[in-house]
Amino acid sequence: MRLIRLVPLTLLLVVSVNAEVRRIVVDERVLLAGEYPFGEVGQYEKIRGTIHYEVDPENDANAAIVDLELAPKNERGKVEFSGTFMLLKPADMSEANGRLFYEVTNRGRALSFHTVNRARPTRNPKSLKECGDGFLTREGYCLLFSGWNWDVTEGQDRFQFEVPHATNDGQVIRQKIAAEIVNRDSMDALPSMPITPRNSRGYPSANYPDNTVDVLTVRDFPEGKRTVIPNDQWSYASSKDGEVHADSRSIHLKGGFLPGRIYELIYEVENPKVAGLGLAAVRDILAFFKFEKQDADGVLNPLFRDTGDAFEPAIEHSYAFGMSQSGRFITHMLMQGFHVDEKNRMVFDGAFMQVAGGGKGGFNSRFVQTTQHPLDLTGNYMPADYPPFNFLAEEDPESGGNNDVLAAAKKHGKLPKIIISNSALEYWGRSASLIHTSLDGKQDASIHDNVRIYVINGAPHGHTGTRSLEVAQHGRSTISTEPTLKSLQIMLDDWVAKDIAPAESRYPRIDRGELITPAAHKQEMPTIPSMRHPGRSFQTTICDYGPDFWDKGIMTQVPPKIVGHYPTFVPSVDEDGNGLGGIRMPDLTAPLGTYQGFNPRNPEANAPNYMTSFYGSFWPFALTKEERIERGDTRLSIEERYAGKEAYVQQVIAKVKQLQAERFLTQKDADEYIAVANAMSWPPVTQDRSPFWK
Repeated sequence: MRLIRLVPLTLLLVVSVNAEVRRIVVDERVLLAGEYPFGEVGQYEKIRGTIHYEVDPENDANAAIVDLELAPKNERGKVEFSGTFMLLKPADMSEANGRLFYEVTNRGRALSFHTVNRARPTRNPKSLKECGDGFLTREGYCLLFSGWNWDVTEGQDRFQFEVPHATNDGQVIRQKIAAEIVNRDSMDALPSMPITPRNSRGYPSANYPDNTVDVLTVRDFPEGKRTVIPNDQWSYASSKDGEVHADSRSIHLKGGFLPGRIYELIYEVENPKVAGLGLAAVRDILAFFKFEKQDADGVLNPLFRDTGDAFEPAIEHSYAFGMSQSGRFITHMLMQGFHVDEKNRMVFDGAFMQVAGGGKGGFNSRFVQTTQHPLDLTGNYMPADYPPFNFLAEEDPESGGNNDVLAAAKKHGKLPKIIISNSALEYWGRSASLIHTSLDGKQDASIHDNVRIYVINGAPHGHTGTRSLEVAQHGRSTISTEPTLKSLQIMLDDWVAKDIAPAESRYPRIDRGELITPAAHKQEMPTIPSMRHPGRSFQTTICDYGPDFWDKGIMTQVPPKIVGHYPTFVPSVDEDGNGLGGIRMPDLTAPLGTYQGFNPRNPEANAPNYMTSFYGSFWPFALTKEERIERGDTRLSIEERYAGKEAYVQQVIAKVKQLQAERFLTQKDADEYIAVANAMSWPPVTQDRSPFWK
């Protein structure tokens, strides 16, 4: 291990090779976390800047990009675009492990530091604390992040992406689109709200500041009756500190946006961004850093290393990792064959999609806004959840049909190894069952040998800061998926690099009685006095977007018509009400309560029959038999389950060792589970914040 000192610098690398990365502008090049050495790998280097791309509209590899032919061309007949990036690599590339870990950013955010490296959330790690436990860096991975979705707002180090807009022979393209505006996380009426949520720029109204052509409606539930709000009751504006300011991307509403109601804006927009270039950007940045040696001036790809006799590629295997939106993006890449570049090279050898549910996304159509997607209460008709859903085995008779995500990969003859991981929440709110059932919901689908599907039962969509949430009916599930993510990444690497097969898929199946309807689930649940069971889950909509949507990516039916639903299912339960099937963490197998993937909205937040967006539920067991009987709780109490704390700790140890043996926990994470159990007060007392137990 060498200690290497670097001076911060700004430089320009001109890349002019056959790869579709043309130019890299480096704005920052420093050592990560000062001079801290990450284990035997040593110091890490952080490189941040902007990548300039171009693609050939005539190349078949780009044929699926909607409106590419309508984008402006440079003197070479290519379409240009750009995005910011960050590369973390060993300062001494001879210490790199030969793996490139590419995270598809989520709305401009890098999440793997928090979820895989167990660090504070960050998009630009500077301190050692922001590197977490250093798992990926201590292993010698090269880490790459870049912008791909055009509508991410600036600021807070979010990764940016700039693409051209399409024109019709130089004429402005204009049409109507729909936006749903829902105050879902507040109990109070909000005076103004953005047209598009969650760090998304979206499209402003082409009529701004005039609102008389555009239409705002309100309804109580997704398929409810729309009531038009008079135009004199709203304006294109936002409010701050009681003052109202003109704003082309926000609406100010007299009386405010009430919680839990669906406000829908049908409005005219113009100049559609060629959003599908995001798919090409991810493909091409991976292709460059994995395969290309140098630029036209002989400046080396920073992921090549000096062997003494030559400069050779340091990357032997590359992985694409995505959570939620970015997991859906990877699925979309596979569906449209964007994992193969213009030279017919597979740009990632392994893919890891976490909590993506049954979705792909609105990533490649005209006037698409990449942040929008269906949830139980809002966005039901947004184009994200549509066939194909399955990852079918070669011998399956449906493999050539329209429900195989891998159809394009099979046609190319290039199939990466794929790991898919969901939580219980995705079965209730994101239609996860569709990836492993037939479209009619009558049977389990076959799964390709290159695919593993895992479910972390009882867990929520992601990190939970507190047990309580005002808009939620119940306390939230606090099961963490993070320890398992690290183990699944190790499995993926072993599978790709060493041909060591991962653990067999773990998900609830119809043929084992583990996958049932929400109505049946309600009947199977034990009696929990404070529980309000919805008796329903989100059912993915079948939508009519107009005749030009599926072939040309142009939505002409605005708002789309909901013409049906795909049947979705949820995991069945044990006698405690904890989910069956999938990976069951010690929270379920040495339980102190019941964890579920649903959590209805607080009736005072309106829409009580619909669920909060990303949160599961938790109900602790009664401490004593007397308390349990008095409350009418059918679940055994703590004193009936465990003779004392030692008995509880021993059960945790046994279940942790079982997960270790099955390769779902590393030694470090296993030790942490046991340490938490040993440190817990007895009888156990819940806390609102982490570590959630006193």
